[in-house]
Amino acid sequence: MRPFTYTSAKNKEQALEATHENSHYLGGGTNLVDLMKEDVERPNELIDINNLDYKSITSNEDGGLMLGAMLNNSDTANHPEIRKQYPLLSMAMLSAATAQIRNMATNGGNLLQRTRCPYFYETSMPSNKREPGTGCGALHGMNALHAIFGYSEECVAVHPSDMCVALAAIGARVEVQQPDGSSRMIDFTDFHRLPGEHPEKDTNLMPGELITAIHLSKPRFSDHYYYLKIRERASYAFALISVAAGLNIKSGVITEAGLAMGGVAHKPWKLFEAEKFLTGKKPNQANFETAAALAMQDAKPLEDNKYKVEMGKKAIVRALTQAYEKKA
Repeated sequence: MRPFTYTSAKNKEQALEATHENSHYLGGGTNLVDLMKEDVERPNELIDINNLDYKSITSNEDGGLMLGAMLNNSDTANHPEIRKQYPLLSMAMLSAATAQIRNMATNGGNLLQRTRCPYFYETSMPSNKREPGTGCGALHGMNALHAIFGYSEECVAVHPSDMCVALAAIGARVEVQQPDGSSRMIDFTDFHRLPGEHPEKDTNLMPGELITAIHLSKPRFSDHYYYLKIRERASYAFALISVAAGLNIKSGVITEAGLAMGGVAHKPWKLFEAEKFLTGKKPNQANFETAAALAMQDAKPLEDNKYKVEMGKKAIVRALTQAYEKKA
């Protein structure tokens, strides 16, 4: 690990004032510190923001809830109102990592997780995400775990978060503080980026911006929901493919659907066409299969991850079936 300076911010003003070109905010540190140990991240300064008062869950003006960015994942997932009103989010968060990591990891930090692409982590290998201009080792290398949607010649990595897949499905906004003291809201589907020509940029945050809260829309899918996570081992592993599925059903008809996938793109992958198709349809096997086919029709697998196309279709059908059969 390389030398760095350390600042403990007492308030948001101090945190915002302390930022410079190569500084990083430090919350739980469950991803950042690992990356520093591997010499992947090389900040000159860490700004500890654990003293900032963004650790509560409160009502927001949209009729939903506001999640403090510094609240840890365990307390968020197990909060009575989250379990009652947003059980899909709770289910996804509790599928991630270990209890010990969830006790440390923050909500804001979860949004900023970096890819687990082995070429990114191994500093002797080319990775445009780690070092722009060096190439993408996974593009023609070992890419069984990589993207089938939205990638570019520059990067085929996937986003690792479970929480973010659920947030994409249920709808959310991210509140950030800007260095000048003003704040802005970012729709969740616009928060993360596709790689394009700049895979080193994971999000649309501007330099020095600080995440303060995640705003959830009014409660959705509290009766019919499921988070399916397919992985190489039963626990403590990142998803090969995941599906967050939520349904609102009235009089035997789907009135609203929320669908997103993980493990398939550089960002949580929202299934807009499948959601649109399911609205107004009956929740049955045939419609679920058609929705899955629509969701996967634009997939472009790499040499080693062709399996993800068929696995994705089956995962969507299974997640929708489980959501429909779910009893609140």
